[in-house]
Amino acid sequence: MFEAPAALAKATIRRQVSVPLRFPDGYATSARVMTFDGLADGKEHLALGLGDWQRALTKSAAGGRAPLVRPHSECLTGDVFGSQRCDCGPQLREAVERIAEQGGFLLYLRQEGRGIGLYAKLDAYALQDDGLDTYQANVALGRGEDERDYTAAAQMLLALGVDRLRLLSNNPDKATQLEGLGIDVTQRIPTGVHLSAANVRYLSVKASHTAHTIELPLAE
Repeated sequence: MFEAPAALAKATIRRQVSVPLRFPDGYATSARVMTFDGLADGKEHLALGLGDWQRALTKSAAGGRAPLVRPHSECLTGDVFGSQRCDCGPQLREAVERIAEQGGFLLYLRQEGRGIGLYAKLDAYALQDDGLDTYQANVALGRGEDERDYTAAAQMLLALGVDRLRLLSNNPDKATQLEGLGIDVTQRIPTGVHLSAANVRYLSVKASHTAHTIELPLAE
């Protein structure tokens, strides 16, 4: 279970660079990609400033609407190769466009497979093929159901000047952890439901087991 640190160490922005983005469906935008020093886990997480993120920060600081933020956990199989076993790639694509429209940040967090790593995630896939669900498979490998820790995400947000946000996520644990780390989550906004024949059980278990806000269509 996640426990907030007694004091959150300060992280700093180490580099900023503009990167033009283009997705396979033709959608294009630009991002201000930022790297950090001092992150608690020592990993190479990224923040992407999208849309008019500077104006969003200014408005928030003046008491206006908080910027839209999605902490997105790395998924090589879904984000890069378009795997249909999860909804990660479509969520990433959706989030970039929605945040670019409103101004805010996408945090790309290097915690593959709910924090167990790429090879272990593929081991878990093999167990899922034998009948276990996504959480049972992690436990069968001797790992936690979800080992992700959003301490570094909170450090990144504070380094960016974000102490309050609207959270683009279906996962209630992200809000719980961020709030425990001193980030004010003013609103939780679900992503769309990206359903495929290969991920219907995966999405159903996330909704039933960990209360993700996923509205699946009723079976015929």
